[in-house]
Amino acid sequence: MALYCEEAPGGSLSRWVECAWFLDSAGEVSSHRVPPDGCVDIVYDRGQGLRVIGAMTLEQRFAFPQGTAMAGLRFRPGMARAFLGISPAELTDRSTGLADLLPRGARAIERQLDDAASIRDALRILLGNLAAPESNPDPVQKAIGALTAANGNADLDTLANQANLSPRQFRRRCLEESGLTPKHLARVLRFRHASAIARSSQRLDWVSIALDAGYCDQSHFIRDFREFTGHTPMAVFSNTASAGPA
Repeated sequence: MALYCEEAPGGSLSRWVECAWFLDSAGEVSSHRVPPDGCVDIVYDRGQGLRVIGAMTLEQRFAFPQGTAMAGLRFRPGMARAFLGISPAELTDRSTGLADLLPRGARAIERQLDDAASIRDALRILLGNLAAPESNPDPVQKAIGALTAANGNADLDTLANQANLSPRQFRRRCLEESGLTPKHLARVLRFRHASAIARSSQRLDWVSIALDAGYCDQSHFIRDFREFTGHTPMAVFSNTASAGPA
């Protein structure tokens, strides 16, 4: 069985990093679901070292052998560029070695992680090597943060205006900073919110969940689930045991 845990990063990193997480699998995991969430992650495991996982447009499923241990940092949407030195638009639906982006720094951290006594210790090392930028988020990052806080339910033209950009300029900058266009990111965030509501619901009333998540009707709700996961909401939540973060 796989143990998946998340924790808040704390301090000044909380503005940039959504959570730190680890997965520890005593046995083999055949199908671990990772649906789109609008985020970029740095992931460490002893077999592959440090990797950067870009924002995803479709759910991915992973199989892990017995004894897999992984740790990661999940950046808030639009906040990874300051740490990686590359536009997340170049990482969408891709995975690349952190050493390819930050050669000296990544290899030094990997050596520390390889010597960690446990995956929990590795997570502490990973957090300890991440320093928050001295500057505050810029207007575009703040607009993306507002869209995230609204779970995708915000007027995009208003956000563009708040960032002192035209809608077309905001579309380009949001893509550069998050890896997704504003409209696509809004849909992913709304889907993610709906998934969270469904997971916490004692009774799965799909009409109510759709409305609570901000969908105008149930058909749009089902459409997004089909596009992002390949399944209806009912099919996704009929077997949540293998689900990863959403």
